[in-house]
Amino acid sequence: MDFEALKQSSSNFDKLTKAIEANLGSENKEQNKSKYQDDRFWKPELDKTGNGYAVIRFLPAVEGEDLPWQRVWSHAFQDVGGWYIENSLTTLGQKDPVSEENTRLWNTGLDSDKEIARKRKRKLSYYSNVLIVSDPKNPQNEGKVFLFKFGKKIFDKITEAMQPAFEDEKPVNPFDFWKGANFKLKIRKVDGYWNYDKSEFEAVSPVAESDEKIKSVWKQQHPLKPFLDPSNFKTYDELKEKLNRTITGVRSTTTVDKVDLPPQTNGSVKSPKVNTQLSASDDDDDTLSYFSKLAEDE
Repeated sequence: MDFEALKQSSSNFDKLTKAIEANLGSENKEQNKSKYQDDRFWKPELDKTGNGYAVIRFLPAVEGEDLPWQRVWSHAFQDVGGWYIENSLTTLGQKDPVSEENTRLWNTGLDSDKEIARKRKRKLSYYSNVLIVSDPKNPQNEGKVFLFKFGKKIFDKITEAMQPAFEDEKPVNPFDFWKGANFKLKIRKVDGYWNYDKSEFEAVSPVAESDEKIKSVWKQQHPLKPFLDPSNFKTYDELKEKLNRTITGVRSTTTVDKVDLPPQTNGSVKSPKVNTQLSASDDDDDTLSYFSKLAEDE
């Protein structure tokens, strides 16, 4: 889609709404390999009080892509063999050994097995292009386009804007250049985790005062489809071997297609609070970045 077609389509609000609905329906039935440092990414920072604030603008899909976001599932947990930090093949609609093992553990009916499965639960991340409108901690980022990784809580805010619950609220497409809205990102620390409940969209406004400036923003955007490139995911056999090594602490000496996962009915090594409750935290990108660094150092 070229720029003029983009303007005429108003970012195809109906199509995005259907994608939102599809996302809501498949969240529990389905992450790009995290980079420890990537200059394309923007991340908010907290101040001395433990709060964070920034204003960003979600941007429409880039030319040649249909959606202004991509979502990726991943696992991050620790056991006797170290860290398991990998993208889940369920992102690509394929079988994943961790998900299969979690299903087996859950189906035993044992509380201890269910607790292990919870600790290994998948984490959902979204990736979008954003324009940084205001970044008090790093004002040099303002006016620039970055990739932004965020979790379900923020995506829920987007969904609520597009599909408001009350009749007196008008649907808004946050990804629209002309009829979208800036997003006030407000972060608090709650029980040690980043909380986004106070975040909200501003009133509808164009992203810039002229089409020329809007087009300039559009040209800065990054493609999102590469996040789903198979090269960002290990094969099933590689993941199964990694899972076995993480659980047992023993590196397989046989071919990976013969590796069997051992029974897990007596608990596992407890990891620190910051990583044992991934499902309870929305984004914790700082935690996952740390996890990724551990994986690279392994």
